[in-house]
Amino acid sequence: MSSGTSERGEEGEEVDVIPSKRLRMGHCGAETPRAAEGTEGAAVDVSIVMPVHNASCWLDECLQAITHQDFSGSMELSVYDDASTDDSMKVVEGWRERLEARAISVVISGHNSAQPRGVGYAKNKAISQSCGQYLCFQDADDVMLPERIRLQYETAVLHPNSLIGCRVRRIPEGSTERYTRWINTTTQDQLITQVYTSHGPTVVMPTWFCSRNWFHGVGPFDEGGKGVPEDLLFFYQSLRQGGGVARVDHCLVVYRYHEKAATHSVLEETIWNLRVGFLQERVLSQWESFTIWNAGKQGRKLYRSLTPANQKKVKAFCDVDENKIQKGFYTYEESKERPKPKIPVVHYKDASAPFIICVKLDMTGGVLEENLVSLQLKEGTDYYHFS
Repeated sequence: MSSGTSERGEEGEEVDVIPSKRLRMGHCGAETPRAAEGTEGAAVDVSIVMPVHNASCWLDECLQAITHQDFSGSMELSVYDDASTDDSMKVVEGWRERLEARAISVVISGHNSAQPRGVGYAKNKAISQSCGQYLCFQDADDVMLPERIRLQYETAVLHPNSLIGCRVRRIPEGSTERYTRWINTTTQDQLITQVYTSHGPTVVMPTWFCSRNWFHGVGPFDEGGKGVPEDLLFFYQSLRQGGGVARVDHCLVVYRYHEKAATHSVLEETIWNLRVGFLQERVLSQWESFTIWNAGKQGRKLYRSLTPANQKKVKAFCDVDENKIQKGFYTYEESKERPKPKIPVVHYKDASAPFIICVKLDMTGGVLEENLVSLQLKEGTDYYHFS
């Protein structure tokens, strides 16, 4: 769909704003020109990109926080409604005057088809109707702290080809405790080395901030809809393009956990297959051989998920469990090869780098980390975490 058009779909009404004229448009197609003259066609510093789907109960808190931003540059809020059936758009429209009083322009469009078209689609539409030089991604159920845009903008200017994240506060308190700790404590180096873990992007989507130029160089988001991890796919593609990852080490987003969140629609197996593919593409293709650290369920599952060529590179499994080690071998029973492959199982002290570690982070009380230190191994060179 080209910009500068206004279309009506057969299944429901959809409205696109016209970026070159910078018209503000209501959900049902009513156009009103900007109050200020002489600003048509002018880009703003930051566009807050907010897809919305049935978020009415969270929007007041979310939008109020946007009005409290201490950023001194120019801002706009770009909202795209993905077939909400509640009064989400009424709530957003109710905040228009207060937002504009804070010099935050508001652009709204959406569709009212029978079914939502997905987060990726809604984000792409919100971006296409916006004009900011930088994009601040905001989930409608989260809350930004007052300094968020200022601090992330300052970082993004220094890192124009990077995805910028931040630390978060998770609510309800105590939900996803390990995940939240990982989000907030991963080192700058680990933002690159730990991209293969089950936690997903090392800077989480609700905190993303980047230049428009970088987004267009990488994107758009996948529009496959429900069940598609559009953030993970974009994150991987950004890394493929040589993009960086950075985090502002301040808590700038209150990140809400609830069962209706879109992330819950993505199957674990979908994420697993994407992770295995990316690991093989970026790491295993560069190694002649390697050891899988964990002879248990996760390590064996990784082995079985590899291509035949990469299975042949596995020289051993290693573990600390004497019962697994005493068996001596893991036999790949599903293999069509004859004889069936038998991979040695050894103690980690008898194994050799490089390693793919299939032991969950932060689950051994520091024992795994101590073992890695004892072998004088360097993350990103001698090993990568996968679990």
